[in-house]
Amino acid sequence: MPHYTNDLEVIESSLYNTNKLILHKTSDQRMYIIVKRIVDILISAGGILLYLPVFIVIAILIKLEDTKGTIFFKQVRVGKNGKPFNIYKIRSMVPNAEELLPELAEKNEVKGAMFKIKDDPRVTRLGKFIRKTSIDEFPQLWNVLKGDMSLVGPRPSLPREVEQYSLYDSQRLVVTPGCTGLWQVSGRNELHFKDMVELDLYYIQRRNLFFDIKLILKTFRVILFPKDTY
Repeated sequence: MPHYTNDLEVIESSLYNTNKLILHKTSDQRMYIIVKRIVDILISAGGILLYLPVFIVIAILIKLEDTKGTIFFKQVRVGKNGKPFNIYKIRSMVPNAEELLPELAEKNEVKGAMFKIKDDPRVTRLGKFIRKTSIDEFPQLWNVLKGDMSLVGPRPSLPREVEQYSLYDSQRLVVTPGCTGLWQVSGRNELHFKDMVELDLYYIQRRNLFFDIKLILKTFRVILFPKDTY
């Protein structure tokens, strides 16, 4: 797989030159990264075990709805330093969802390098429930366990989105992407791409263990009391 950001030094240099974002590589920050990885491993491993019974039920329901469709959905995303990886989700759309995307491009409701529409016709009947409850996101715990993702961090972008990034936008790629983050708990479906970038850069500049725990707790609240999730 190719890298979508080949020169991280150029990006990091721009952070200091624009004074928009400064990554402090202090001993405290290094310790935070180590602790963060330990927490990621412990919670993702425990979450996978707890999630297993739910997954079995959902897998059966998916097969009852569509016997020929797959249970998992695999897609290439761009991670830290522009390194691509395969992200895993529970399939909530029709099997040929990617092939139908060009036909829906003009209906995109998000400005910038993202695609979202509220009533996406590609989402299955069961998929609407899966998305509403964020059950489709749980397989990403495997990505966290592998180290492709963290529990908290910027949303992992699609290659086609990264190709449209400006140098400023690419600053999102200097850290490991996450299952949840500041954008995800801040009314994600009501925000534009530019808002997501600003929220991600705010998080990157100020990230610490307390901030991560706060975002994880907010994520549980969003899952328990979903609002306009699609």
